[in-house]
Amino acid sequence: MLKIIKGAQVYSPEKIGNMDILLIGDKIGRIAENIEVPSKNFMEVEVIDAKGKIMTPGFIDGHVHIAGGGGEGGPATRTPEAMLTGITRFGETTVVGCLGTDGTTRNMAGLLAKARALEKEGITTYIYTGSYQIPTRVITDSPRNDIMLIDKVIGIGEIAISDHRSSQPVVRDLLRLASEARVGGLLSGKAGVLHLHVGDGKEKLDYLFEIIDGGEIPPSQMVPTHINRNRDLFLQAIEYAKIGGTVDITSSIFPGREGGPEIKGSSALKAMLGEGVPETNITMSSDGFGSSPVFDKYGALIKVGIGSVSSNHKEFCDSVLKEKIPISTALKPLTSNVADILKLSSKGRIKEGLDADLLLLNADDLSIDTVIAKGKVMVSHGKPIVFGTFEDEKE
Repeated sequence: MLKIIKGAQVYSPEKIGNMDILLIGDKIGRIAENIEVPSKNFMEVEVIDAKGKIMTPGFIDGHVHIAGGGGEGGPATRTPEAMLTGITRFGETTVVGCLGTDGTTRNMAGLLAKARALEKEGITTYIYTGSYQIPTRVITDSPRNDIMLIDKVIGIGEIAISDHRSSQPVVRDLLRLASEARVGGLLSGKAGVLHLHVGDGKEKLDYLFEIIDGGEIPPSQMVPTHINRNRDLFLQAIEYAKIGGTVDITSSIFPGREGGPEIKGSSALKAMLGEGVPETNITMSSDGFGSSPVFDKYGALIKVGIGSVSSNHKEFCDSVLKEKIPISTALKPLTSNVADILKLSSKGRIKEGLDADLLLLNADDLSIDTVIAKGKVMVSHGKPIVFGTFEDEKE
């Protein structure tokens, strides 16, 4: 079925003006100032009136615990799996799934199955192979082979560093993994990134700088996330990005108290741009459906919450409306930058021939009106209209 979206203000993420967009199946077929609606004698065409709306690429979330996560407080604190509308209603059309602290009761086979399920339900999914632990959890016999042989695996992650829950890896451990990711990516044509969870420990990104100083692994191969969890880590992440690394802001991190060490996602984005970090070296992800544990200074668990992918859209809105970052700049860490770094060539932009993953936002407050994933309307007038296998439409 054909769809014509009429009169939207299009950001690709760069602003290209008021345009009509023709969707042919799951692809963007044409972009023009005016696309005539065919006569009734032609095949069926759905027309979507987007006048007064802003159109953007669908969000790509590079860090989502689609199979659930957590467990730091025992079995009762294991978070549930993601449901389809818990993703789509917040503008996410592509997600990258990962395991976290628990690589035992959560495993790679389950993560892969969940990714395939969400893809079947209507969005695009990829996964990282591994979890916090080293040696890494895999599906085949090595991370490299997982990247090369399994279509959905695009890198290794989330490996924990500078965290009391990690395997306490040393530089050589990370160097081997970065090499596995790099070679696996080269041989498969995939990104082959090493996606790194960074905790509150003293090492911060020191090991990454040491690896780069060795001269064989480029900084673009290793992507640290949660870099806005404290000020010292954030400042080091700025330096890492300036030498060519990509750094990932976690949108669900925000100050837990006034004067807390955490840096809100939109504030982190503005600060990095102000420090001269190339905008192409910044991504933002939600850590959605993972647990949000809080530990005291002795490592004892105080409380635990659950993350939501809604934080990506919220921080995008705050970036534009509160921090006064241009829409095109605020979009890139959630769209084109992620697509480029993860080599998702059909994603992240509004361009003829690319996947029809699109958002229509209300111009006054950037709230989500419509979500289109692979050419199919998933959310209309702010409400989901396509539901997962086990979701109750009445809820």
